[in-house]
Amino acid sequence: MGLKQVVFHSPGENWRLGANFQAQTEDIVKEHVQHYRKFHDQGKLFQGGPYTDIDSGGMMIANEGITREELEIFAASDPAVIAGLLTFEVKTWYVAMSE
Repeated sequence: MGLKQVVFHSPGENWRLGANFQAQTEDIVKEHVQHYRKFHDQGKLFQGGPYTDIDSGGMMIANEGITREELEIFAASDPAVIAGLLTFEVKTWYVAMSE
């Protein structure tokens, strides 16, 4: 098993209450997806996506070897965070069980 760095996204001050992530400001949602697509294309993102519950954000799990600091810097430069649509917190996850 190992350690993974995880970004937990929550609705920010500019989130439209009562709407899921895909129903938020379309251009900012696209920029957010493109931002994390770059991380994925660099081989740094293991999994990610929004929660299905209304007003609940989502999470991104980095591949092993990505430092907490690197992920915090990347998450802070997310256009959705800068626009106030999302907030974030990075936590270190100890993967104790896996396939």
